[in-house]
Amino acid sequence: MYRRRISKTIRVGAVSIGGEHPISIESMTNTSTADVTATVTQIRALQNAGCEIVRLAINNTAAAASFAEIRRRVADVPLIADIHFDHNLALAAVAGGADKIRINPGNIGDSRKVGEIAAACKGRGIPIRIGVNGGSLEADLLEKYGVSGHSLAESSLRNVELLHAHDFDNIVVSMKASNIPMTIDAHEILAPLIEYPFHIGITEAGTLYSGTIKSTAGLAGLLTRGIGDTVRISLTADPLEEVKVARELLKALNLRSFGPEIISCPTCGRCEIDLITLAAQVERHVAHIKSPIKIAIMGCVVNGPGEARECHVGIAGGKGVGLLFRHGKIIHKVSERDLLDVLVHEVEDMERDGYEL
Repeated sequence: MYRRRISKTIRVGAVSIGGEHPISIESMTNTSTADVTATVTQIRALQNAGCEIVRLAINNTAAAASFAEIRRRVADVPLIADIHFDHNLALAAVAGGADKIRINPGNIGDSRKVGEIAAACKGRGIPIRIGVNGGSLEADLLEKYGVSGHSLAESSLRNVELLHAHDFDNIVVSMKASNIPMTIDAHEILAPLIEYPFHIGITEAGTLYSGTIKSTAGLAGLLTRGIGDTVRISLTADPLEEVKVARELLKALNLRSFGPEIISCPTCGRCEIDLITLAAQVERHVAHIKSPIKIAIMGCVVNGPGEARECHVGIAGGKGVGLLFRHGKIIHKVSERDLLDVLVHEVEDMERDGYEL
């Protein structure tokens, strides 16, 4: 297991981040925040998909005016108000019940305005997330370093010090770029210098396919270094897809457990069943299972049971038949047409009766 960077614990509504608390999953609504019904509907969909913290764009007075009603309707979901430029929108969101405020202090304006936000957040006991990205760096840092890990880290440190100057230390830091090595460099530079938790992500990662690969590569690079307390997968796609990818990433790194883990082999010339279809069907049919049961779907009987010995249960296909096995031991032979039903029933029975680790 990776040695995790231990940071200060920060509360975002009912969710604790940092310290030794589980790495939490965040996403952002893409509805107009002024449309209360549409935004609440999407927040609930994100919650049902496994999102633990939801961020909303508060980009105008209409959005700020709607925030309190959204908060009233979804009192059980931690909500972040995302603010740019207008500090009055941040103050309105704080008054409306935000659980965290996300700002880039550098684009809020003078220190007095940042101080007003800090005082309001301190009065309500809510954190501020400093959000720095490659597109909002100070001119002197760009001249000194260009857009780089050093400029991201130094900008973030300046903003931390600015909040400290206003006697505020309930802080989360995020540094995002679309460049993976730059993002990793920034965190490695800043991590030893501050105690605050990191929200991590690769910004502007791209579409569902390419953005998933890019985000996974970048965030795995940070998480395996022990860096990261909340994550967002930033995709040009339905926000629900961000949550799905985040869950699978944390599960793959053994950092969180979310229901079954499916292990299936690549297809090859030995495969004599429709493994691609079968694997997809199993994934859909066990989506309701909550227990972290490891399920193997293997394409041949030669190596399947042995290769999947660490799994709780699995099947290995042959010509017209398959083998059902547990922990690599064959239980019985099943016709190909019954493989899906037999495996799903076995998984459901294991969850009901308690499964062997």
